[in-house]
Amino acid sequence: MKIHETAIVHPEATIDSTVEIGPWCRVGPDVKIGADTKLISHVVVEGNTSIGERNLIHPFAVVGGAPQDLKYSGENTEVIIGDDNTIRESVTINLGTVGGGGKTVVGSHNLLMACVHLGHDCILGDHNILAVGTGLAGHVFLDGYVTLGGQVGVSQFVRVGAHAYIGGQSGLEKDVPPYCIAMGSRPMVIKGANIVGLRRRGFEVETIQKINEAIKLWVRPDVTKEQCLLEIESQYSGIPEIDHFVKFIRDSRSGVVK
Repeated sequence: MKIHETAIVHPEATIDSTVEIGPWCRVGPDVKIGADTKLISHVVVEGNTSIGERNLIHPFAVVGGAPQDLKYSGENTEVIIGDDNTIRESVTINLGTVGGGGKTVVGSHNLLMACVHLGHDCILGDHNILAVGTGLAGHVFLDGYVTLGGQVGVSQFVRVGAHAYIGGQSGLEKDVPPYCIAMGSRPMVIKGANIVGLRRRGFEVETIQKINEAIKLWVRPDVTKEQCLLEIESQYSGIPEIDHFVKFIRDSRSGVVK
């Protein structure tokens, strides 16, 4: 274990022997940090926080801070972070709340760029990219391979489906289905399928084409939600990606962008 002499690490913290903790970091008593994770400098990790292996955390990040929720009164809630994440400068990741399930979760292989904020009870899957200044309010869900452009704001309880791409400075107040490109603020609109992203991730050309066709059916302004979904199901039922797309929309509680 390599701990700089200026770092303050509580003796009850559970730190793997391969962890590096740089100058002026502070680590609290209920923190667990896995193998080969590095805190570069001036990082604060507190609360009931578990950090996995091979994570790189840059200066002035605060992980496990109290949720910014007036109902919070010190309950024992958690932050759980997986493996191989990069957490850049001044990122803040808040603890969960009892009313929201008690956990804020970051999966693996995520990139959180400078000044990203994850509010209480957010759930992130794997391989997501959140660009500079992105802010997630409480209870937000990001699936996997989601890209949020710079200064995107996401309202409470909004979900973003897998492989979606959200343009910079957008404001999300409704769910964004998987595979879509969307941008704008009040209203946000879907621009089509995330064709480039899907190609990069190995989707078959025919599958991408059908996803794009299903999205075109969904965004028609003159047809009701249920009519859109029934037509998509009638034409593309049995294609796993389309089935997932339809289920995501049917499961929405916040409304879905079109």
